[in-house]
Amino acid sequence: MKAHLRFGLIVALLVVTGIFLQVRNRSSNLPVRQPLASFPFRLGEWTGSDVEIPQNVRDVLGAGDFLLRGYQNTSATEPYVDLFLAYFPSQRTGDTIHSPKNCLPGAGWSPVESDRILISLPGHTPFPANRYIIAKGSERQLVLYWYWAHDRGLASEYWAKFYLVTDSIRLNRSDGSLVRVTTPLPPGMAIDEAQQRLFSFVGNVIPLLNQYVPR
Repeated sequence: MKAHLRFGLIVALLVVTGIFLQVRNRSSNLPVRQPLASFPFRLGEWTGSDVEIPQNVRDVLGAGDFLLRGYQNTSATEPYVDLFLAYFPSQRTGDTIHSPKNCLPGAGWSPVESDRILISLPGHTPFPANRYIIAKGSERQLVLYWYWAHDRGLASEYWAKFYLVTDSIRLNRSDGSLVRVTTPLPPGMAIDEAQQRLFSFVGNVIPLLNQYVPR
């Protein structure tokens, strides 16, 4: 039975992939969106400044719109939060979203702990996100990231690819994005404290996303 089930799944995947390959050749129907460069520098009590993305990193990312910005809470003496947004208007072969879990080791950071959490904010359906604690030497950071497309947040890259296919068929769109927030974990700081800082910051980001990553 297991062999028959695997065979059925493979056949179904091949059929869906074939449909997707035909659909993706049509011109995408993209709504008007704001460029990521116009994302607000002021988010509540957080003030941001742009961080340059090196050209070699952009080459790896491929064709898209990208933002890397550091934000500092002006009303409290606490560590900064880095925001990385990557929007891909079309995810054809070679232009799909790169998973941070593959990119982090290349930047010298090693994951030491990982799990999934639920982000629940007023006015939006709760969605899962990946939570990583990463280390480089004596430094540690807490990372949250998720895939975002059409007002939908996902933690699994496999589900993100599944919806990429269905959205291509249903909406004639293959656009999508990655949202990543990072903050330092100084010695003695509890993970819950750093996570609450990210939640506070994310609460300012989520309501704005649909302007930059259209529904």
